[in-house]
Amino acid sequence: MKLSANGIAIEVDDQGPPGGPALLLVMGLGMQLIAWPQPLVDRLVGAGFRVIRIDNRDAGLSEGFDRHGVPNLAWAGLRYMMRLPVDAGYRLADMAADAWGVLDALGVGEAHLCGASMGGMIVQHMAAAQPRRAASLALMMTTSGARHLPRPTLAVQRALLSRPPRAEDAGAVAARLEAMFRLIGSPAYPASAETLRAQVAQALQRAYRPAGVARQLVAVVADGDRSGLLPRIAAPVHIVHGEADPLIPPAAARDLHAKLPGSTLDLVPGMGHDLPAELLARFAQGIATNAARQSTA
Repeated sequence: MKLSANGIAIEVDDQGPPGGPALLLVMGLGMQLIAWPQPLVDRLVGAGFRVIRIDNRDAGLSEGFDRHGVPNLAWAGLRYMMRLPVDAGYRLADMAADAWGVLDALGVGEAHLCGASMGGMIVQHMAAAQPRRAASLALMMTTSGARHLPRPTLAVQRALLSRPPRAEDAGAVAARLEAMFRLIGSPAYPASAETLRAQVAQALQRAYRPAGVARQLVAVVADGDRSGLLPRIAAPVHIVHGEADPLIPPAAARDLHAKLPGSTLDLVPGMGHDLPAELLARFAQGIATNAARQSTA
């Protein structure tokens, strides 16, 4: 369903008991709400949560921002490296306001927040902006954006900056996405070719918005270092990260853990930058256990 949130249209999926504690799941760069595996949602609903998934602006079925044009990623990266301001059509703080707007539209006051990758950056902004409404945070494979942290591997950087195929070339589009997912995936939990093919086909059938990915990526670059936001976060925090993550290396998780006193850290051997089926029970348990820390605080 679509809701008006922060003045724009956001696609929302709402499952679980209406009276249960709300848990908002925020996905990463260019990813749609369906990237949160349904078996994970089922486990969380089974734990009593009202699970709310959203398509971020410029992704999936939510409102797009084509009026801002396609940004020059190389220029944005160069300005970041030179410590110059990066111009973005919108900011991660705007995306955080979108997410709070969804919860407002649903009549949800306090909510548990879980974000993956860019989604983890967004929920950092959410919890810093409205700390009394953030009941708990689960930060999955994400970062504070501190400049001293290691960058993605060169192979991942090249893949991120490569020009996407034309939308009309469906085969090339699918092949590029499958290759990217394979590149950042978990070496200890590799997805089969059939699984990757099915995931990509499902995503492309729903939406394909490469210009939106570019705009989101520039928003991430423009956001820079969020370390100054972290002291505003009052909720219990659980950090999950793969030891084999080539996109956001695990040093980012240790950095977050050090900057968020009282946080818990789950470094997962053999996990990359994805949500393997074999680890969903572990993820759900970590989210639920951390949420319970809020209720006993």
